[in-house]
Amino acid sequence: MMSAASAQDTSMSFFVTSQGPGKGANLGGLAGADAHCQQLAEAAGSSGKTWHAYLSTSDTDARDRIGAGPWFNAKGEKIADDVASLHSDANGINKQTALDEKGTVINGRGDEPNRHDILTGSMPDGTKAADQTCGDWSMDGTEGAAMMGHHDRMGLDDSPPAKSWNSSHASRGGCSQDALKGTGGDGLFYCFAAN
Repeated sequence: MMSAASAQDTSMSFFVTSQGPGKGANLGGLAGADAHCQQLAEAAGSSGKTWHAYLSTSDTDARDRIGAGPWFNAKGEKIADDVASLHSDANGINKQTALDEKGTVINGRGDEPNRHDILTGSMPDGTKAADQTCGDWSMDGTEGAAMMGHHDRMGLDDSPPAKSWNSSHASRGGCSQDALKGTGGDGLFYCFAAN
């Protein structure tokens, strides 16, 4: 029998936001995005965790904001053991596991509407994608661009970017909600428990 100390906590420590704040990629900066993660998690019954958005900015890499892992979705399925495995092909992120805070599957490629573009501002290794953070998550007009990943690991082809959970392509037409919806997004982002 395992002792309580060696039993792994498989409660939710990773989710995709069920909705964004509603202003496209203007999330109120990192502080606003983190607060959105915290609010959604607590509304879903998660307590005692500090939630951070998986977002890079001009001076911050997403990989350095999310703690050490391991991370589990709302159904207790492991997403990754640590930062290195999260940023490898071995991570467990796909359409069936990249659930929202309520444990619901997010629409992906082939669904109506497609919502698979997830805001990250990041390169495949979790470092910042220069000038692809919609003004450090404070712009929502026709200017700027945001790097996005595909939570369902599906795109127009089988290339690595098309299958990337965190670095697939930049938004087109700016940072507004309409611009994000135009390529298959909805202003959603990843949240990780950092503690």
